[in-house]
Amino acid sequence: MYLSILVLPLLGSFVSGLMGRKIGVTGAHIITCTCLILSSILASIAFYEVGFCGSPVTINLTSWIDSEFMSISWEFLFDQLTVSMLIPVLYISSLIHIFSTDYMTEDPHNQRFFSYLSLFTFFMLVLVSGANFFVMFIGWEGIGVVSYLLINFWFTRIQANKAAILAFTMNRVGDMGLSIGFFAIFALFGSLDFSTVFSLVPLMNETGITIIGLLLLMGAMAKSAQIPLHSWLPGSMEGPTPVSALIHAATLVTAGLYLLVRSSPLLEYSSTALLVITLVGASTAFFAATCGLVQNDLKRIIAFSTISQLGYMVMAVGISQYNVALMHVINHAFFKALLFLGAGAVIHSFSDQQDVRRLGGLINFLPFTYTAMLVGSLSLLATPWLTGFYSKDLIIELAYGQYSFSGIYAYILGSLTAGITAFYSFRLISLVFLTVPNGSKNSYLNSHEANLAVIVPLFVLALFSIFFGFVFSDLFVGVGSDFFANSLFIHPNNISIIEAEFSLPILIKLLPSILSLFGALLAILLYHNNTSFVIDLTETSLGRKIYTFLNGKYLFDVVYNNYIISVGLQLGYTISKVIDRGVIELLGPHGLSNIFTNTGNNISKLDNGVITTYALYITLGILALLFLVFAPVLLDTSLFSEIRLIIIYFASLIIVLSPQNQNSN
Repeated sequence: MYLSILVLPLLGSFVSGLMGRKIGVTGAHIITCTCLILSSILASIAFYEVGFCGSPVTINLTSWIDSEFMSISWEFLFDQLTVSMLIPVLYISSLIHIFSTDYMTEDPHNQRFFSYLSLFTFFMLVLVSGANFFVMFIGWEGIGVVSYLLINFWFTRIQANKAAILAFTMNRVGDMGLSIGFFAIFALFGSLDFSTVFSLVPLMNETGITIIGLLLLMGAMAKSAQIPLHSWLPGSMEGPTPVSALIHAATLVTAGLYLLVRSSPLLEYSSTALLVITLVGASTAFFAATCGLVQNDLKRIIAFSTISQLGYMVMAVGISQYNVALMHVINHAFFKALLFLGAGAVIHSFSDQQDVRRLGGLINFLPFTYTAMLVGSLSLLATPWLTGFYSKDLIIELAYGQYSFSGIYAYILGSLTAGITAFYSFRLISLVFLTVPNGSKNSYLNSHEANLAVIVPLFVLALFSIFFGFVFSDLFVGVGSDFFANSLFIHPNNISIIEAEFSLPILIKLLPSILSLFGALLAILLYHNNTSFVIDLTETSLGRKIYTFLNGKYLFDVVYNNYIISVGLQLGYTISKVIDRGVIELLGPHGLSNIFTNTGNNISKLDNGVITTYALYITLGILALLFLVFAPVLLDTSLFSEIRLIIIYFASLIIVLSPQNQNSN
């Protein structure tokens, strides 16, 4: 059963991709959706067996690499952490498949699209269920490749090509760090198996563990879009909207978080790595929220919201609250998928318009989509008793409960980010649904609610966004809950859930919610009633500079292009022209053949037919021969004693075979 969870999406992908012409578009829809739904049902049973009944499963298929003391197997582990990740991945992927049957109905390449979607899900399942770092890395690289194919799905668009290449190359940077981290793990522990590595961590050198922790963080930073490896994620909006939903909610970006959470026994023994993780996560959350304030593309606003929420999750890992981080990963997956699919429904019904300044007044045309997006937004900004509240607010409280510099830093930035998140979420709601219509009349006349294949996924995700946190919060993050058992490890010194729950001042607990409420009301006030707010703001010199700075995403792209990419291209050009064309050609086959040819030509020129020149050659040869014969008397030639006779022999041979001797004969 457990292997079927993995195999079914792969089967659906193969049938849809390789037999697409035979089965047709409808066949591809039916087969891939059926495989995903069956896999989801099996994952639910696995969640009950492993999670509630406490019986983890390990499946060892076969040995893969067996070289001296390096032994790696095709092994899969289904423990509490894995089955918890299976739920959002498979549920959301199934709903996105159903949504896509209607959303992509006009596209001529449906079979290829559904094949990629199912393959993406398969590789994510391999990643979360691998029992060693190597199997996990197969899934890690797999989702990287398929994300490239999906972002670049409309491959005739230059912008899609650029976005896919950017995502792929920036993930390569993180993968390089992750690969070095795996080498370091093998060098230190002699194994890549989770159980072996994690059981040996307390006995190891802390410096080594810190280096490994930072290298793993580097891999997670690229996949989960943390500063400074974040700039690929807004660009990935160039793919179809279901792709954006799948990448941002359940699969690609949660892979980095899964890696950090899975490595909890390792990270817990390096306070330096945890400090860096906290600072990176808190800074990313704040940075992305401020960038989201001024974006005008509907999907990019939600994309920056994703980066911001990922910052919260990384921050939770940094303060050693792995179960809360995982809870937020799952909660966020549901309401972010809801927001993206809602955005897709808006774009699809409104002539593919994505600029929020050209929308407005859609509450009367798309009431259900408005309701779904409102639920998603309220859950995103941690409205009390909705799903997001049970993890996001708890992360901020736990940060303060650490009573350390990094904890206070995370609390302050986390609270400010909560207010900013509320502001841009309701800015989006106001500009798209509530303000006066700003689009063309024709678009409004053709605007209508989508059919059942779109409404059902939105409805199911809305239910999850409302109730999931309330139902599962005590199981995942409740005080004294032992749901995760041995799959997560929190060092006793780092447990702060009791302080966060019972000893914080009431104002500290309420501050994020107060700031969220203030941000939401401010956005409605400014964008619903006073639509010229941004124009008034940018009339001043300072306002223009702030707007340009935030709209330019802190000028990260400018720095990359001018100081990193251009230098890299220049270096590549130099290597290509100087080293490849120069040194390698001089020393390689081409250069050697030239040297021998030229040397032969130069030697042949010595034979000029003048007898005095030949006499000079003979004299020089005799002198050289005499020197070699009497060299041991004149100086210490212990180094040359072995080869002296050979040199004399060749010198004599040259003299004997010289033209003069031949002429005299």
